[in-house]
Amino acid sequence: MKRRTVHLLFGVLSLCCAGAALERDLRLRQATSLNAEIARIAAAPAGKEAAALPRRSARELQLAQALALSRAGNHEAALKGYAGLIQNGERDAVAQQALFNLANMYLRQGLAQETGAVPLFELGKQRLRDLLRVAPQDWDARYNLERALRLAPEEQEAFSAEQQQSVEQRRVRIPGFVAGDLP
Repeated sequence: MKRRTVHLLFGVLSLCCAGAALERDLRLRQATSLNAEIARIAAAPAGKEAAALPRRSARELQLAQALALSRAGNHEAALKGYAGLIQNGERDAVAQQALFNLANMYLRQGLAQETGAVPLFELGKQRLRDLLRVAPQDWDARYNLERALRLAPEEQEAFSAEQQQSVEQRRVRIPGFVAGDLP
């Protein structure tokens, strides 16, 4: 009786391991085919990316296509690709990556321009804020937003003392602490 139970448990465990291995194999095959498509996109000549690519419904491939177009300098086509991933209202991992890449594209364009870069920085900061509303734990987006704010600070009028309501202030004494200003 005990031997039969052990063999049954071993058989169930073997089936679970085989199922996990098959699932990993399927994911590996999908990733390999996606990587082959991405490599083909990256190897396409600079002016012929959009015409040479097949229309696949995979959102990952659309993201890779938009990234390749952005790196090639075809920002209008890349913007259309990113917008197609963002517009449907989903905020899955692909849409979050599209927001991040779109913001970085705007910021890079702003850095490349000598004059008139402020609107591009504002668009990049807005996209990063949109991303942080959905994924506040995204430290890369936080870092890029901080860098963008240093390059193009917000208008100081919104933070001026005249526009803010003054709040009643009181001095509080706490026994055992020396009175002084906070750092």
